[in-house]
Amino acid sequence: MERTLPMAAGAAALLGLVLPLFSGEAGVVSTWGQTGALVFALAVLVMAGENLLGLLVQGKGASDHSWFQGPSGDMIIAVIAHFGAWVLLSALATHSGEAAGGFWALIAAAWLTGWLFVQRLANRTFASKFAQRVVGIVIPLLFGLWILILWQALVTGFGVPKVLLPAPSEIWVRLVGGFPSPLWEDFRQTFLKAVLIGYALGCGSGFVVALLVDRVDFLKRGLLPVGNLVSALPIVGVAPIMVMWFGFDWPSKAAVVIIMTFFPMLVNTVAGLAASDHMQRDLMRTYAASHWQTLVKLRLPQALPFVFNALKINSTLALIGAIVAEFFGTPTVGMGFRISTEVGRMNVDMVWAEIAVAALAGSLFYGLMTLLERVFTFWHPSFRT
Repeated sequence: MERTLPMAAGAAALLGLVLPLFSGEAGVVSTWGQTGALVFALAVLVMAGENLLGLLVQGKGASDHSWFQGPSGDMIIAVIAHFGAWVLLSALATHSGEAAGGFWALIAAAWLTGWLFVQRLANRTFASKFAQRVVGIVIPLLFGLWILILWQALVTGFGVPKVLLPAPSEIWVRLVGGFPSPLWEDFRQTFLKAVLIGYALGCGSGFVVALLVDRVDFLKRGLLPVGNLVSALPIVGVAPIMVMWFGFDWPSKAAVVIIMTFFPMLVNTVAGLAASDHMQRDLMRTYAASHWQTLVKLRLPQALPFVFNALKINSTLALIGAIVAEFFGTPTVGMGFRISTEVGRMNVDMVWAEIAVAALAGSLFYGLMTLLERVFTFWHPSFRT
């Protein structure tokens, strides 16, 4: 793959030099008339040429003295890829909807060069565990960055109307302009109140009831089937009822979150408490351990991976439930309220800004649960290196 990507990027860069960059009412613009795009295309051709020369000379890749080998070579490749993306998007800003074949060829060259950088970064081993963890974070961040780059290029290059799909730059402008109002007020209403309070109550009560279910066989036979039935209830059916019961403010949304998070925690905790095998429980009996001693010292530690699995699942379910519940009655604040209102006003960039805030909050919340899982279940085989 590391041999093929430079050649593919070089072929795309060569096409970018031949085909027109932009074509519109003002005429045709070629790559040769754009200094930044020309420099990028030539740099990609140099990279591809040196790779081809290494293949011809050694038959196993670029030479050991190549500019594009080692950590310094990786950084050069990264600079070329991201410089090319920046130059092309900057030029596209004044030629919206006029992108021609040369532009798309150079975008492909930049993407392939960025792919090469990520591929080499993923294959590289580091002596430091900290550096390895940093690389593990950088790779998905670069992947997300290139999704945004391609999104910006496609929307602007084809002149897609903002009402259908706004460009990331337009969403960013709305994000920056939306703080502290109204995005912060919406975030506080939906996430800090409804989601966190409902999440804590739902997961906490589910965990406590799971301990009772594990202790009382009657509850295990009677409550779990009912729990599966309730967990299958649609949000659109439950949310209006909760609004009628608890009012239009955040308590009704928290109630929806409690219903959505209670039974995943219940089912996972019950399964986790049954994870210890008979030999381990027999060993605790030979030590004359009581039920609670066995629970605290054996069964709860064994159940922690299941508990954290429920916590991670619920971290996303809670946010989805709160936002959807706000569609059925809320004060003039909240993520769900803002999304439904701004869609009606055709302010799609504001809708995407709310979606971005929700996605970022949900991802950070999920990441926090994953971090806590590593802290408390470091002994689990899935975390051994």
